[in-house]
Amino acid sequence: MLKTHSCGELRKEHIGQKVELAGWVDRRRDHGGLIFIDLRDREGIVQVAFNPEIAKTAHDVAQNMRGEFVVKVAGEVAHRPAGTENFKLPTGEVEVIVREAEILNTSQTPPFYINEEVEVDENIRLKYRYLDLRRARMKNNLIFRHKVVKFMRDFLDARGFIEIETPILIKSTPEGARDYLVPSRVHPGKFYALPQSPQQLKQLLMVAGLEKYYQIARCFRDEDLRADRQPEFTQLDLEMSFIDEEDILHLLEELYTSMVETLLPEKKMLKPFPRLKYAECIDNYGSDRPDLRYGMQVRDLSDIAAETEFGVFKNVIAKGGKVKGICASGGASFTKKQLEELGQVAQNFGAKGLVTMSLGSVPGSIDSLTMDMVKSMAAKFVTLGQVKAMAKRFEAKLGDLLLIIAGDARPTALALGGLRHDLGKRLKLADPDMFAFAFIVDFPYFERNKDTGNWETVHHPFTMPKDEDMPFLDSDIGKVRAKSYDIICNGYELSSGSIRIHNSDLQKKIFQILGYTDDQIQARFGHMLEAFSYGAPPHGGIAPGIDRTVMLLAGEESIREVIAFPKNQSAADLTFDAPSPAREEQLKELHIRVEEEQEE
Repeated sequence: MLKTHSCGELRKEHIGQKVELAGWVDRRRDHGGLIFIDLRDREGIVQVAFNPEIAKTAHDVAQNMRGEFVVKVAGEVAHRPAGTENFKLPTGEVEVIVREAEILNTSQTPPFYINEEVEVDENIRLKYRYLDLRRARMKNNLIFRHKVVKFMRDFLDARGFIEIETPILIKSTPEGARDYLVPSRVHPGKFYALPQSPQQLKQLLMVAGLEKYYQIARCFRDEDLRADRQPEFTQLDLEMSFIDEEDILHLLEELYTSMVETLLPEKKMLKPFPRLKYAECIDNYGSDRPDLRYGMQVRDLSDIAAETEFGVFKNVIAKGGKVKGICASGGASFTKKQLEELGQVAQNFGAKGLVTMSLGSVPGSIDSLTMDMVKSMAAKFVTLGQVKAMAKRFEAKLGDLLLIIAGDARPTALALGGLRHDLGKRLKLADPDMFAFAFIVDFPYFERNKDTGNWETVHHPFTMPKDEDMPFLDSDIGKVRAKSYDIICNGYELSSGSIRIHNSDLQKKIFQILGYTDDQIQARFGHMLEAFSYGAPPHGGIAPGIDRTVMLLAGEESIREVIAFPKNQSAADLTFDAPSPAREEQLKELHIRVEEEQEE
């Protein structure tokens, strides 16, 4: 090793010891004849001092050192002179008096500051990701990610799980998104697919009798990107045999609870994790992944709205629709511009319009509300009693703001869910130190495709239907619920899982409901159906997203901040300039010809 200690580990107990250090020049300061360098490595920063009266040659070397130069020094640990300590640094009470120094490599001036947390265009950061990762926040994020993954491995190992790697080159199967295809050179005209998840593979491992499996799995989906989505991502994939739904939920609750308490003991958690039924979740929060750190629940106002003279409400209710709303505490102080912004947010989430109702400007009991305090486009068409009835349904106070949407039940709830999330951010309602985990259960199994009218699965076709809903497979498919479950936290979905089908006849029936012919079933899933015919055990699993989990626990807003080399929002790798054209000889070997897209 070129160093005896890391920069970040030196403390008062090292005073008097001779040490050798190596790292990057974080800062350089000249104080008359003295030169001070803040030397940085992965473990931290320490000050090293060059005194020409102690080591003239080393001092001469230091005169040529600049930011991000890679250097090696040798010297003695000493106490910093009184009054010069830096108690913001763990090493701030000591310094190294350098006697020998060597520049191992020089550096150009970086395109952005490494030693300061300043705003930098993300594409520049991704192009020079190897420099971006030198910055303290990014380095700490990757170290924290390592700790999260190690905790998961240790946790599952202690509970009898074994880690098994599954193939990356597999067969293309429907998993809910587009596959990335890989052409085969040795099988011209045929393609592998990169796995969207190891779903079928882990089920086959249960058929194989492994009983408890996990892996830190790389997964690939060719889909549009957003802050919490990448074309390649990592998940904790696990599967268990001879279990039911409660076994999985208990395991995940124990994993996340112990992980937060161990790695982030200063944070708070909502315990035990609530179990929320999907239908109730949509009704109460307008989302299947609500942020539970604050209330602001959706309330049905249809019965009250039906008694008003407001045409918008009456027309919607007459057509079988609903009038629902949420209440923003203190929201009566919103400006006209802010109310217009909220109206646009509601429309962005599918609402045709938004009715706001300001309940006075001074906090107080709703009983003292008068009609002249009410500010709303609907004020002329409602009575004071009706306004108070609406307000009391939310337990509102004077100074609050009611936000009301009328329309079909589900779109109205979803629009209010989007509005609730936006208001939660505007009003800073969520405790940043709280992790509000919850499980969402009782999902519908099937939903209609809006374009084709065909049935599709809400999760995937390998999920077991609820026992009591099995008869509906032959009579009323829309009523079938799945033995599936999500784990959510602070407005994010962290994972989906389910109890799986282990009977080949039932599995084939699900495929038939989805419109597959017998030939298609055999071609795409024959291996699964055959495997189930050899004594498949009852089994189930779940696959928490590691990128999202680390993002959430690290307090970041994008998974790109916790991935070493992510793609940008256009799915491009700016460090390697990928994707890029293939060489002609490569395409020829693969029997592929690239044709230019014709302009219409």
